[in-house]
Amino acid sequence: MKSKPEILVVDDERIVRESLFHWFKNGGYAVATAASGAEALEKMAGRPAELLFVDVKMPGMNGIELLERIKAEYPAAVVVIITAYGSIESAVEAMKKGASDYLIKPFKPEYLTLVMEKIDQQLDMARECNYLKAQLEKKTRFENIIGRSAPMQAVFDTITQVADQDTSVLLTGETGTGKELVAKAIHAKSRRAHHPFVALNCGAMPENLLETELFGHQKGAFTGATHPRKGFLEVVSGGTLFLDEIGEIGMKMQIDLLRVLEERRISRVGSSQTVPVDFRLITATCKDLEKEIAAGRFREDFFYRIHVIRIAIPPLRERKEDIPLLARHFLSKISHETGRKVDHISQAALKMLQGYRWRGNVRELENAIERAVVLSTGPLLGVDDFAFLHAAQTKPAPGGSLLEMEKGYIRQVLDDCAGNITRAAAVLGINRVTLHRKIKRLQLSRGPQR
Repeated sequence: MKSKPEILVVDDERIVRESLFHWFKNGGYAVATAASGAEALEKMAGRPAELLFVDVKMPGMNGIELLERIKAEYPAAVVVIITAYGSIESAVEAMKKGASDYLIKPFKPEYLTLVMEKIDQQLDMARECNYLKAQLEKKTRFENIIGRSAPMQAVFDTITQVADQDTSVLLTGETGTGKELVAKAIHAKSRRAHHPFVALNCGAMPENLLETELFGHQKGAFTGATHPRKGFLEVVSGGTLFLDEIGEIGMKMQIDLLRVLEERRISRVGSSQTVPVDFRLITATCKDLEKEIAAGRFREDFFYRIHVIRIAIPPLRERKEDIPLLARHFLSKISHETGRKVDHISQAALKMLQGYRWRGNVRELENAIERAVVLSTGPLLGVDDFAFLHAAQTKPAPGGSLLEMEKGYIRQVLDDCAGNITRAAAVLGINRVTLHRKIKRLQLSRGPQR
């Protein structure tokens, strides 16, 4: 059975509100009324209606202003403007600002029936579009990773290609880009999926502790070793071992792990006996390991052993089209986890989030959504709910000339792309030749300034 839209009638004339309320009620619609624009916004914040009938002339906020607010915060809502003072100019203005129809009071019931039939068809189409959109969004979810952008689709393709190859994989990318999620996705799609997935942050523990965590120990191997204990290299048997921050381990541990990868056997700390191990190794780092090798801090032979396949996870600034999708996903997840009834985020807020510089990447975005949800006072997150984000990052510097603003923006993009002209040109939406010309004209250096 087709569902009927919930209706909100907004008019300062009581007789109009009551007559429309009873007409819709008798037609089987769920209907509410509001006597002003402010009251309408308050009711929309509590329970958004799909269809609104809005009078033009009202004290305080007029109907056109309310129309703009509604379309900005609830773009899917259908708004019909009603007025006793119709004119071609006001009708054109209303339609330009997103009204679906424009009715002159008083209107006959037969005409209202025709309008409702037209709106029902419009809403049916919108629901079908939402369904197709939901189906499309399913394709943007890969295990627990979300992204429809080209860089993330390339990551998904690589994961699919390498998942069953059992080779070592090195994940590179900035902090907060989701490297552990990618590691879990590779494990979930591999033949090892029914065995353990063990993750260990190498940068979070001293080398001697990391050694016993990985290799285990025999009773009496050191003070406090009162019982023999298996390390993760044995515990993970048949599964996948994910070593995050691999660039933080010392030379001795690099040699020990290199030997394990070549021999597939280990000795527990304090034991001379060896035991076979079976695991797939996935490592991750935010460091440039080639530079670490050049600096003598990382072994070249170990590097080539762990990065048979390399997957580079793009930072959020290179996949801005994914931000609305990610924001809605985190909003749904966090609202469910916290029990807060916050289920909408305005288009204006999404645009602001896309303009923000996410130095902490996806993790920072998730934290921002969580903070906004926890501190929100209604079901809708708007721009004001993200006031804690640094405002200067979302706005151009005031007072600068157009040339200075262009120079500053290109400088910012070059820095974000580490001086990579191809990537910077893609972010700016221009070709490489044009970017080279602008760099020369604005007397910019190509290399990053930070």
